[in-house]
Amino acid sequence: MAGALITTFAPDFRAALPGGGALLGLDLGTQTIGTAFCDAGWRFASPGKTLKRGKFGADRQALAALVAERSVRGVVIGLPLNMDGSEGPRSQSSRAYARNVAEALDLPVLLWDERWSTASAESALIAQDMSRAKRADRIDAAAAAVILQAAIDALAGGMG
Repeated sequence: MAGALITTFAPDFRAALPGGGALLGLDLGTQTIGTAFCDAGWRFASPGKTLKRGKFGADRQALAALVAERSVRGVVIGLPLNMDGSEGPRSQSSRAYARNVAEALDLPVLLWDERWSTASAESALIAQDMSRAKRADRIDAAAAAVILQAAIDALAGGMG
């Protein structure tokens, strides 16, 4: 598929994947990329690895390996919006990354509002009585799981 779909509209993403399939969630940081995966039925998102972020060529290899390993059919990337819903420089950076991912992996990409994902992930890790050091190692992957879970809840519920 030349030019895989990139959208912020869940119904369009769902239409691109009529048979469902495993999804990869990404929380893009400046130095790391948190990953998460969900089952083919879009029920549960689980944190994956935290990758060291580098040049896109290196990122592409790591992401392609995860896609192959898990038979991923689509990618959900956190879109960092301002609190008023507007987009700033970080949103534009995420959109550019999404274009690279869609082209490199030839998979549909859903950009999902991530405004509260890190705070939500941090609260969940604290509730698990996880030490500050362990939380620092796992926060990006946990945030990716929060983003992916919110997206699959909307996809499964038929909402946009």
